[in-house]
Amino acid sequence: MMSQVLETADCTFVDRRNQSMPGSPPARERRQFANSVEGLSPDAAELAQAIDGYKVRHRRRFVTYEEMLGVIESLGYHK
Repeated sequence: MMSQVLETADCTFVDRRNQSMPGSPPARERRQFANSVEGLSPDAAELAQAIDGYKVRHRRRFVTYEEMLGVIESLGYHK
């Protein structure tokens, strides 16, 4: 396992991406719909949560139109 803190003669490098460091705050996912589903209709909230879930599963911050269409179709919508 790699060291979380690398020390050199000139400076100290702290890997902030490692979430198991003592004293670090818990990481929070930054997602588009995380806080805005409250005022939505049930259908829109379902879509927002489905897209949010897709982004978490696939480690994506943004989705393409093709990915969004796939999520919409997975909910049963069709043209």
